[in-house]
Amino acid sequence: MRLIQITDCHLGAQQSESLLGLNTDQSLDDVLQLIQTSESGFDHLLCTGDIASEAHKDCYQRFETSIRRYFSQPLSWLPGNHDSADLMAANQDHLGIQSRLVMLGDWLLVLLDSSVPGQVYGQLAASELDFLAHALRTHRDKHVIVSLHHQPVLVGSAWIDQYIVRNADAFFQLIDSHSQVKIITWGHVHQEFQQQRKGVSLLATPSTCVQFKPKCDTFTVDTQMPGYRWFDLRADGQFDTGVARVTNKQYVIDYRSAGY
Repeated sequence: MRLIQITDCHLGAQQSESLLGLNTDQSLDDVLQLIQTSESGFDHLLCTGDIASEAHKDCYQRFETSIRRYFSQPLSWLPGNHDSADLMAANQDHLGIQSRLVMLGDWLLVLLDSSVPGQVYGQLAASELDFLAHALRTHRDKHVIVSLHHQPVLVGSAWIDQYIVRNADAFFQLIDSHSQVKIITWGHVHQEFQQQRKGVSLLATPSTCVQFKPKCDTFTVDTQMPGYRWFDLRADGQFDTGVARVTNKQYVIDYRSAGY
């Protein structure tokens, strides 16, 4: 099974809006074109949050329209700190967005909501942990990918690590008791990240818009290009993954910005 992950699109309420000078609709379209030309076929498309910069129903409609311009494969999403989980839930059915449990052959994709209304940091409500626990108990025969928006481990940048999942200990206590979990993947950090923890691969994916420079204690925009992550999931629980980025484009980005 082939899974594609995109994240942190930061669409504005209007198609002409930008983030740090970058038109985020254009950069999303560039990434979607890259997926179209690079992927001979895939089974599912996952977006791990911050679809919107400031949550507006038009952002979510335009996001789905942009995806459907290129792909008919099943699509799932989860909310980030810039999103409205309520708006996303209200629009999910008529936009044809898949449920929070996605079967991918011998694999199960579990989507969690780590967003906290009005806050930048992440936290998993008791109901989210219960949802995860039930999914893991019910599907012991599946290899599992757990996806969320916020990073559950430090990525090495002080300014963004202050927004880590605050109850990550409770999350990992649950993960550690279920050996079928193979992958945890997230967005939020706008950079590629990879680490192993107790046999589980921990992975962050670049944004489809601006990138944050790794290992910087203060807000720093990177010159890396927008991109996506792919997963090849095998029946025996093994997998391959990698990141692909847009090339041969020039964007107008404020690289000196101290924040947004």
